[in-house]
Amino acid sequence: MAHLLIATYGSRGDTTPLAGLGLRLQRAGHTVTITTNTELADETAALGLDARTIDLDLGEPSGEPSLGDAMALVKPAGIRQLSRNILDAVDDVPADVVLMTPFAEPAGQALAEARGAPGIPLRLQPISATRAFPPSLMAARSMGGALNLAAGRAAERTVDTLYNGVIADLRRDLELPRRSARRLRRDRAAAQQPILGGWSPAVLPRPADWRPGIDVTGYWWSPEPDGWAPSGDLEAFLADGPPPVLVGLGSLMVPAAERDRLSAVLDEALTRADVRGIVQSGGAGLRVPDRHGVLNVGAAPYSWLFPRLAAVVHSCGAGTTASALRAGIPTVPLPSPGADQFFWANRIHALGAATAPIPRTKVTVSPLADAIRAAVDDPRYRAAAGALSRAIAAEDGASAVLAAVERAITIA
Repeated sequence: MAHLLIATYGSRGDTTPLAGLGLRLQRAGHTVTITTNTELADETAALGLDARTIDLDLGEPSGEPSLGDAMALVKPAGIRQLSRNILDAVDDVPADVVLMTPFAEPAGQALAEARGAPGIPLRLQPISATRAFPPSLMAARSMGGALNLAAGRAAERTVDTLYNGVIADLRRDLELPRRSARRLRRDRAAAQQPILGGWSPAVLPRPADWRPGIDVTGYWWSPEPDGWAPSGDLEAFLADGPPPVLVGLGSLMVPAAERDRLSAVLDEALTRADVRGIVQSGGAGLRVPDRHGVLNVGAAPYSWLFPRLAAVVHSCGAGTTASALRAGIPTVPLPSPGADQFFWANRIHALGAATAPIPRTKVTVSPLADAIRAAVDDPRYRAAAGALSRAIAAEDGASAVLAAVERAITIA
């Protein structure tokens, strides 16, 4: 059996699916070490994983996670600091295989090479260039095969240029030969380094033009919380009428003025749609006035809550999108600019499981109320979501990762 390192950093949606994956690998007999942010460290360690806390100071005086932190992280200085903190935290880990998510990839790739261990990037959204769709982190809609591919390759060149200095510093610190980020990308592609995508092929099939080694495994699910129970208020609310609509933006953080605007729009939209609603505060801190037919809540496991809903209004991050599809409920997409939210919003709308996306920055009461009403009333949305739910239930993404890890160990 091997010692596996999962190098990851980010929000709950970036970490807990990887913790669930780590548990599956550990049940197969491997030893697993996983990195995590300070907020999730105790929760991750309580699962029985060797959790290594990455304490990342990006200059926010409050010490609390913020929108500014997220913006600072993606800059070269942020990735440089994150990479060095990861390497310090796992210096004593005898990693036989290094699995890594995108923010942790500069450190993970360098560490794997320095240890002579296989490295396997893990991705919750498609990043590799293809004719099939545009880069998930850059464009919302397909531009046609040639332009999609060109945009994907341009995105790869941009990333290589942006972090070339970071990678050079890491390689120097680990006494590795000098190589540019671009050359390293080409060498890993030529060696067919495995890259594993943690989404359902029923939602987004593997493009035919991806090189061998890039595969789609199916979703990786967060662990079921041990001993969690709903509050009495939540249980009573769910029992007191028809299934409600949940509104939440997950870990997304927004400025205070946008939080207040969104809360007011959501409150009025739920009233106009004439539906019962649950408003989840999340990273945005959403809250509507207490009244009959509306309940404000904090965190609750989606695996428990979503099957009890009529629909969910969310920002279409990868994890919440997956949870809504798993539960077979329609989505009303409120994607934010940047990252992968517009990509997934457009994808599930095209599959019939969601209403047309409404940009979060432009949402107003009437269109949102109409979309909520359509998601609840039109059976086609629930039928499409249900079909995807059945396909997802037949998949086992974590076992596919386990198989890839054990192949890598055998080859090494």
